[in-house]
Amino acid sequence: MKLAGLKPKHFLWKVEGRIARVQLDRPERKNPLTFESYAELRDTFRDLVYADDVDAIVFLPNGGNFCSGGDVHDIIGPLVDMDMKGLLAFTRMTGDLVKAMLNCGKPIITAVDGVAVGAGAIVTMASDIRLATPEAKTAFLFTRVGLAGCDMGACAILPRIIGQGRAAELLYTGRTMSAEEGDRWGFYNRLVPAEQLEGEAMDLATRIVSGPTFAHGITKTQLNQEWSMGLDQAIEAEAQAQAICMKTKDFERAYRAFVEKKKPVFEGD
Repeated sequence: MKLAGLKPKHFLWKVEGRIARVQLDRPERKNPLTFESYAELRDTFRDLVYADDVDAIVFLPNGGNFCSGGDVHDIIGPLVDMDMKGLLAFTRMTGDLVKAMLNCGKPIITAVDGVAVGAGAIVTMASDIRLATPEAKTAFLFTRVGLAGCDMGACAILPRIIGQGRAAELLYTGRTMSAEEGDRWGFYNRLVPAEQLEGEAMDLATRIVSGPTFAHGITKTQLNQEWSMGLDQAIEAEAQAQAICMKTKDFERAYRAFVEKKKPVFEGD
């Protein structure tokens, strides 16, 4: 499947050098999500499993902000009037976006500027690598609209990134995590000046896609699946995963390059 020619209706999409660039496209509202953009993002990340022209995804801000969460008028208002069946269909759909991101088989780099709150914070959390500007403001603000903090996998994923106590504070209070806190706590890999953010994210993605991309897919799978494994099970799973990678042509290329004292050129097979 080729996704370079994808023309989504609800976000910006561009594939360059096997890197897909994604941007929400409502900068005048700080890029909120709608029912339609949730669903289209979910379907796109599901399709990425089968895309043979994309090896990494970079999720970028737009207009100085990343994402302000679910749109108050387009989502929050209609939810108040939904019955339980409709509400559960919606919450399962939003959770399916996170599942699709975790299971897309490609590394996801998210670059945050301005606000990343609510679902925007969740999308950031569900990414593999997170960069931010010093001005970034991140909040899991669900309790501030009368909801539980356990949204879209936050109670499972966030404690693994920043620790149980810190996650609990953010999810109970809905307060903003500053960029400095996010950097210090390990939520963000590093802080980057705003004018360098996109370039830094793209450079990192370029470095990743120049590596053994089949093996990167295995790494992403193991990072996610080993959450629920015991140590013995994880070691055995990694033994099997590594044996699979040892049958790839990229593994042989790396060996030949080493013998010839050259830098390996990986091709993802």
